[in-house]
Amino acid sequence: MTEQILHVTGMTCGHCAASVSAALLAVAGVSRAEVSYPDATARVEAAAGTPVTALIDAVRAQGYGAEVSGGAGCGTAPRTESGLKVAIIGTGSAAMACALRALEAGAAVTVIEASTTGGTCVNVGCVPSKILIRAAHVAHLQARHPFAGLARHAPALDRKALVAQQQARVEELRHAKYESILETHPGITLLSGFARFENADTLVVKQADGAEKRLTPDRILIATGRSPQIPDVPGLAGTPFWTSSEALLAEETPSHLIVYGGSVVALELAQAYLRLGSRVTLVARGALLSKQDPAIGEGLKAVLIEEGMRVLTDTPANAVRFDGRRFELETGAGVVSGDRLLVATGRKPNTAGLELDRAGVATDPSGAIRVDDHLRTSVPHIYAAGDCTNAPQFVYVAAAAGTRAAINMTGGDAALDLSIVPAVVFTDPQVATVGLTEAQANELGMETDSRTLTLDNVPRALANFDTRGFIKLVADKRSGRLLGAQVLAAEGGEIIQTAALAIRNRMTVADLAGQLFPYLTMVEGLKLCAQTFTKDVKQLSCCAG
Repeated sequence: MTEQILHVTGMTCGHCAASVSAALLAVAGVSRAEVSYPDATARVEAAAGTPVTALIDAVRAQGYGAEVSGGAGCGTAPRTESGLKVAIIGTGSAAMACALRALEAGAAVTVIEASTTGGTCVNVGCVPSKILIRAAHVAHLQARHPFAGLARHAPALDRKALVAQQQARVEELRHAKYESILETHPGITLLSGFARFENADTLVVKQADGAEKRLTPDRILIATGRSPQIPDVPGLAGTPFWTSSEALLAEETPSHLIVYGGSVVALELAQAYLRLGSRVTLVARGALLSKQDPAIGEGLKAVLIEEGMRVLTDTPANAVRFDGRRFELETGAGVVSGDRLLVATGRKPNTAGLELDRAGVATDPSGAIRVDDHLRTSVPHIYAAGDCTNAPQFVYVAAAAGTRAAINMTGGDAALDLSIVPAVVFTDPQVATVGLTEAQANELGMETDSRTLTLDNVPRALANFDTRGFIKLVADKRSGRLLGAQVLAAEGGEIIQTAALAIRNRMTVADLAGQLFPYLTMVEGLKLCAQTFTKDVKQLSCCAG
């Protein structure tokens, strides 16, 4: 037996160290792996002849950096990628994750940004939208909470003050998580301008003064994100309609807001404005959240209508008119008139100006860059990550992709596993999903069994006087293995990760039903739903095991 000491980068907590230890112990020949987060080291005892490359690859596959630190070697370390030049187009989550990991591996990194540092999430996506949604939720509770003895009242709204507070937090997080990183890491160079490919090996960056700078990096990451997709509705172009960006920054609350769209952004912002005092009409071309289990969209539609929203589904817009004061949306259900129109019908990849054809980078019909599980494009030294690709459009997927792209750029071997991706829509109740729906599982040839638990069977929901929604579990009929979960519930986003971990660990519904869940919590609904596969939970006592 010999001992190998590795220097491990990228760990942020003791759990990271445990993950690295488990990965090392899974390598053939390894008998002991002691990993220290504070010391950033791994002491590995392995059989003689165990290649150190296997140890390093095991660590890198978990998303961390690794190199030989000292001790008696049990193999040969891979060549250090010293002097490697990496160019990254974009400064969002995928871009910054890639930049930091490539820098750790010894690469010289240039990031290219044509607009505001930080990308969609912090500037015009996750952060400001969740602040708006939370403020609207508080306003809703003031006016419509369910508790007797507590006075209800319409909130006094100062939209300008809300926007100022929202944007102050956006600027704070943009500086802390993006700008300050660029300022404090001299190995990362920020280049402002629009990038395009001259050929597969050369980037041309057009700067604000019109000057062009050419770069010939060894590796390139495209991480340009997405922007609102505007439908081709007659009369829409040239009118002062809102996209999500304008809706988040508007300092007035419309008297009547028309929202055109039926997916995540449309639903979140429509409900937020409804709760802030606008009359809202939602016009959707198809069903709400049409890619989800149909029960999700129908359940959410009922909630929104109960709150006072007019919801028109399966209703495409035929034309838009604007007379300088009001919008008219012509639909198959008649004309809808309002003082503001929010168009939220999807997002398109920001790839049109990159001239990807000059580099030979393949895209799908929408313009999204095709990547494999190692984030490689059709050109070996060009990678892509985040919303501009054909991967799921979530910021946490983008960040994970950026990290793994950097590992692979600098000599490692890390795949992005998208087999289990939890997702949340921040309506109220929240929509949270993971794994397969019944329809998806059946399309894959699986025979399924499922149960749906309404929230009037969940003690926490009863105590909250809020039983809107349900929890649905989908299992393999033969083995009972959990395949998917669909949740429409308050705090659904806090529930779904437990289901994701259960699927990841190949648990059965019986396994889930037998776990200890804290009482009173909403996540206990997963246990209760799992119990319904074999029991009538209405006949159980509180917190029955």
